[in-house]
Amino acid sequence: MAEMDNNGQVEEAARRVQVRFVTKLKPPFKAPPTSIAIPSNLTRLGLSSIANNLLKAGKDNWNPEPFDFLIDGELVRMSLEEFLLAKGISAEKILEIEYIRAVAPRKQEEPSLHDDWVSAVDGSNSKFVLTGCYDGLGRIWKAAGSCTHLLEGHTGAVTSVCVVNPRVAQDGADQIVVTASKDRTLRLWKFDSDEPSDQIKRIRAYKILHGHNSSVQSVAANPAGDMVCSGSWDCQIALWQASGSDTGDVISVKRRKKDAKEEDPLVEEEAKSTLVGHTQCVSTVVWPQDEAIYSASWDHSIRRWDVELGKDSLNLVTCHLFSSVLPVTSLLSCACFPKLTYIWIGEGEYCDKVINCLDVGGEGSALIAGGGSDPILRIWDPRKPGTSAPVYQFSSHSFWISTCKWHEKSRFHLLSASYDGKVMLWDLRTAWPLAVIDTHNDKVLCADWWKGESVVSGGADSKLCISSDVCVL
Repeated sequence: MAEMDNNGQVEEAARRVQVRFVTKLKPPFKAPPTSIAIPSNLTRLGLSSIANNLLKAGKDNWNPEPFDFLIDGELVRMSLEEFLLAKGISAEKILEIEYIRAVAPRKQEEPSLHDDWVSAVDGSNSKFVLTGCYDGLGRIWKAAGSCTHLLEGHTGAVTSVCVVNPRVAQDGADQIVVTASKDRTLRLWKFDSDEPSDQIKRIRAYKILHGHNSSVQSVAANPAGDMVCSGSWDCQIALWQASGSDTGDVISVKRRKKDAKEEDPLVEEEAKSTLVGHTQCVSTVVWPQDEAIYSASWDHSIRRWDVELGKDSLNLVTCHLFSSVLPVTSLLSCACFPKLTYIWIGEGEYCDKVINCLDVGGEGSALIAGGGSDPILRIWDPRKPGTSAPVYQFSSHSFWISTCKWHEKSRFHLLSASYDGKVMLWDLRTAWPLAVIDTHNDKVLCADWWKGESVVSGGADSKLCISSDVCVL
């Protein structure tokens, strides 16, 4: 009997691991640095319970906090024992486990209702959220349920919106935003984001941008805030002046009179230049650096354009002369391709789907995240020559991906939205989503980060949803 007891004790001891919890969080989230023995079959929830017990010691008003855990820089998404076995980590020594606040919304705001599908959202300005809707209107929201401005003028559904943030903003200057529409135009708007208002203010665009021959699908502004670019079903990317009206073909059109007073003239402007090369709809454009525009298309490709050289020549379609994939470095060395870095993703195992969305961020602000007409979120690293294979693939969605967006201040975190009605939060250090937001009851068409700690999303249920208190940093 004694021998059986001893064996049982040995087995029990083998199922315990000596660990030390460490963190980069500031007080009150710092646990004592002493090591403790814990069961090796604990999962994230069990580890979180132990971490909270350590943190609440001596604190009368401690509120339990959900945590995530990293071992050797990788998130733990299985039992501790399974993780150590999978990674070949010895349990004989004291194991350091880093804990971080779980990346998941802790609060859901009341939905902000629209009159039709919410097709576009931009949360890049901390003072407001900009939305576009299939009713042809843009809207400015200061908070959930608090719409302060209506942007009126489009004759078709608004498909994309963008906040224009000038690099050098003057005090008291109006905020500029741009909207794109199925009516083939883009419109620029100005408003005072600090103006107090107890009722919705209706505003008209100060500039209309004409030039596309089909529905405009996407719009983005450069970091300097003086230019915008747009992608369209006409397969072209157009570049426009966002500030001033001293270049290009400008026409002043008198608006209608209102209350016997003539309003300021409305300016119509044509594109400064056009980038040609895609052979199908340009579904997304992003402009992360002043010198480079990224675009995605239904022709199964993602491209990076040299903005300065692209203004001089639009003859980029010659890439199609190649019958095989060229690595990025080869294209850069070709004298006939000085304006474009071109990454084919339309051939083979990784690239048989159209691309609906992309964003650039992550490590070195260089990783390309993209989603399309399958449930897989893919991430490419164009700094690795000679391959078009994604470096990460996430496959928890069950339908097409409509949006992906990197967190501005984290090299690990991004979100995705899908026609499956869900928004998912991701960390490159694990293959499983950190959180699944299912506040929508129909397709999610757009999503973005807001204030660094909230997720805003819109969908076919005509709702703008705000999920807040997401602790990314």
